[in-house]
Amino acid sequence: MSNLDSTFAALADPTRRAILARLALGEATVMELAEPFEMTQPAVSRHLKVLEQAGLIVRRNEGTRRPSRLAKPGLDDVDQWLNMLRSALTKNYDRLDKVLADMAPDAIADTGGKIG
Repeated sequence: MSNLDSTFAALADPTRRAILARLALGEATVMELAEPFEMTQPAVSRHLKVLEQAGLIVRRNEGTRRPSRLAKPGLDDVDQWLNMLRSALTKNYDRLDKVLADMAPDAIADTGGKIG
């Protein structure tokens, strides 16, 4: 897995998350990405640099333009980490369900068949 610390540090900023959401719609230039924000093009470029260093986006040269797009490997690393957590959480809930199911008959017997 790549450096998840830098990935989550990049994702901690709401502007960078908004940039990623925009890039989910397709490739965009710095000027296109700057439109919805009240910030300069150099400020947006700094956000893009952080996202690129975190492996979340890639940029390519196209003449004088430098469009950005999402980077699948960086997003796959985050997804893999989240899937590990989802799996652990599911196992925890499955164990809890088993404990509660095993307790239920004893709890009902202790109350004389009355629940509640």
